[in-house]
Amino acid sequence: ISEGRASPLKGFMRENEYLQSLHFNSLRMGNGTVVNMSLPIVLAIDDETKENIGSSKDVGLVGPDGDLLAILRSIEIYKHNKEERIARTWGTTAPGLPYVEEFITPAGNWLIGGDLEVLKPIKYNDGLDHYRLSPQQLRKEFDRRQADAVFAFQLRNPVHNGHALLMNDTRRRLLEMGYKNPILLLHPLGGFTKADDVPLDVRMEQHSKVLEDGVLDPETTIVAIFPSPMHYAGPTEVQWHAKARINAGANFYIVGRDPAGMGHPTEKRDLYDPDHGKKVLSMAPGLEKLNILPFRVAAYDTVAKKMAFFDPSRSKDFLFISGT
Repeated sequence: ISEGRASPLKGFMRENEYLQSLHFNSLRMGNGTVVNMSLPIVLAIDDETKENIGSSKDVGLVGPDGDLLAILRSIEIYKHNKEERIARTWGTTAPGLPYVEEFITPAGNWLIGGDLEVLKPIKYNDGLDHYRLSPQQLRKEFDRRQADAVFAFQLRNPVHNGHALLMNDTRRRLLEMGYKNPILLLHPLGGFTKADDVPLDVRMEQHSKVLEDGVLDPETTIVAIFPSPMHYAGPTEVQWHAKARINAGANFYIVGRDPAGMGHPTEKRDLYDPDHGKKVLSMAPGLEKLNILPFRVAAYDTVAKKMAFFDPSRSKDFLFISGT
């Protein structure tokens, strides 16, 4: 929040912002403009904390070591209706949703919102902080490289050759459109992921090697961590992924099959229609500034012995792979 990824949000959501996000996937600003805000950005507290706060107008937020990190000002406390939040965000209340089990089910029954004043930069001290570039830092780097187009690629897995094909082909397409220096923002998600996803430190080492080996051009690629938790909320969540990249300076966004999706937690099928993510992005309010680039299906061509775009006329020659 403090670094501007969720701009114009200035703190954890108060109730009116929460309800707009939950029911409309957007916020209406004071001047009448509508901004996309598809995921509630909230802070839960329990009954004891609520009682301790009492009638206070401001509260301090402390880190795991007890350090005062921020002040939440002009606070508002309201009911945390978990079932409604889960149903509206995921479209199901089926058991087994990873983010729900990790963060919502054990959370308190109240939400606290207010304006956030961060007292010092948030550091993870995990050896990866140099990758956690704020939107302002990214925009400065795009300017330094004289980018006339920025295309973002969101991923939560290692880069495979299918990804590389898509990203390199997107740059080719942008050059054909007349852009002189399109820059790739390779923006891996760095918050919570499922236990069976590849850990962040391993992914970042792999991403670094991809650039080192020239699979992606380091002169036209910026690798930065997007420190958001993964909700696995499909078309609802992909709007947040796209909006945050607009705030970081991207004007093109690559989207593929079933973005931010997962398998149904209790049935043998995908939780979301694989095409709905890109369709929703093309219609979502508040994302008009972003050019959506649906990518073609990449698969392993057993004849050419390399990744290539799928040719339905010789479908038997292709093998499909997944980063998951």
